[in-house]
Amino acid sequence: MKYLFLLFIFTSLLSCSSFKAERVGAKDADEKGLEITDNWMSEDTRQTVKELLKQMREHKGYKKYRARFRGEPKVFIGEVQNNTSEAYFPIGDLNDEFLTEISKTGEFILIDAAAREKILDEITYQNDGMVDPSTAKQIGQQIGADLMIFGSIYMKPEKRDGKKIKEYSVNLRMTDIQKGIEILRVRTKTYKYSDQSSFGW
Repeated sequence: MKYLFLLFIFTSLLSCSSFKAERVGAKDADEKGLEITDNWMSEDTRQTVKELLKQMREHKGYKKYRARFRGEPKVFIGEVQNNTSEAYFPIGDLNDEFLTEISKTGEFILIDAAAREKILDEITYQNDGMVDPSTAKQIGQQIGADLMIFGSIYMKPEKRDGKKIKEYSVNLRMTDIQKGIEILRVRTKTYKYSDQSSFGW
């Protein structure tokens, strides 16, 4: 019994000593991640957003709209909806990355959709007699958006003999709010291939 106990401890120590962690860059993390999963990763998000913005700038309909528009369009960005079968798809990261990168372009004035309710609460509080009237912000002074951007992501899996390919499709649309006309529609696709035997599942 004592021998078995010592063997168990020795085996446990060996298994612990095999663990190794290291800090890596985003690109290396993506490459290493492909060795263990075929799920959507942060590098997929970065590449997708980069491609979507590129397509937006090159879109003929958008170029015509910008040529006629004076100043910077005010844009309301709705959330990209997760229409995949993956409940844990990092849709929040995708939306945040898109907002961050579109803000960096300086091509738009962003309407803060996420903060609208909190802003209204604050303005209501300021006008309830709790704040100096000369500093209180007034209801009805917010700027209206000219454009709305919204989208969705889909995933179509194909499987056979332990091999699987996932086709992720991210779609965005930009609409002129006042006229109700579509300015642009862009799409980018990402493919994730996996071989069950190579993962040792």
